[in-house]
Amino acid sequence: MIDWDDVRYFLAVARGGSVRAAAERLGVNHSTVLRRIAQLEERLGVHMFEKLPSGYRLTAAGEEVLEFADQMEASSHLLETRVFGRDQSASGLLRVTLPPFFPTHLLMPDFADFARMHPDIEMEILSSGEPANLTNREADVAIRIVSDRKTLPLNLHGLKGPELFGGVYMSRDRLAAWRAGAPDPIRWIVIDNHGLPNWAREGEVRVTEVPFRTPDAEAQLVAARQGIGMTKLPCFVGDADPLLVRAPGIDLHMYGTLWLLTQGETRKTKRVRLFTEFVSRRLAAYAPLLAGLSISRD
Repeated sequence: MIDWDDVRYFLAVARGGSVRAAAERLGVNHSTVLRRIAQLEERLGVHMFEKLPSGYRLTAAGEEVLEFADQMEASSHLLETRVFGRDQSASGLLRVTLPPFFPTHLLMPDFADFARMHPDIEMEILSSGEPANLTNREADVAIRIVSDRKTLPLNLHGLKGPELFGGVYMSRDRLAAWRAGAPDPIRWIVIDNHGLPNWAREGEVRVTEVPFRTPDAEAQLVAARQGIGMTKLPCFVGDADPLLVRAPGIDLHMYGTLWLLTQGETRKTKRVRLFTEFVSRRLAAYAPLLAGLSISRD
């Protein structure tokens, strides 16, 4: 299947005569253009350009591709125009993808408010540890934790949100028992295959080298409540749970920055614009909670 985004890069080089001109037109770097052209050539099984001192010239195969690419572009513009006009009403399907814990422990009341405000918008909330591909329309809006802004795909439009911090938590009863000298071992609860992180050894409460693993974020939380051991949680989860307390002697750690991401013409539809503006305001109000500053824990 041909990716329309790759075709856009091909058209930019064909019309600009060089990779540099295409990169400037598309607002991307030189290597991105080369990568996209290579992807399309590999998919089609032909070489579309000759590299000359004066620039890039279409091969015979490239000339054929250009004819069809022009037709694809015209059809794409026509489709976007019709769909864009239809989607300027506050209705239709809105798919939102975001990390675990966010719907159940933070944003569901806000989603409920939005749903009440816009009863004709059909909402689908996708919570997963794996990021959805917005380019392939797996979702309309992504709320994503980004540790390095440079890793964001260049074709996505982003609204920067607040920073997200996490802490190490254990049950209040388990901490009280440890302080009372209980001999029971304390485990490190994880949702992946990594072992005990070095910084976790710096705290006052020592854990065993035998972890307790679960692939489910909610199960991780319940395991901590049950006193199995300590685990790393976002501050907005751990600080709000009356059964949990921060493990003493371990500083907060920054996960990254929250970004609201959309793609292409999708971000111009009314339902997406309404949602991103609404959630952006709500996330800004949650900044102290997300940074672990909202309440003090013993």
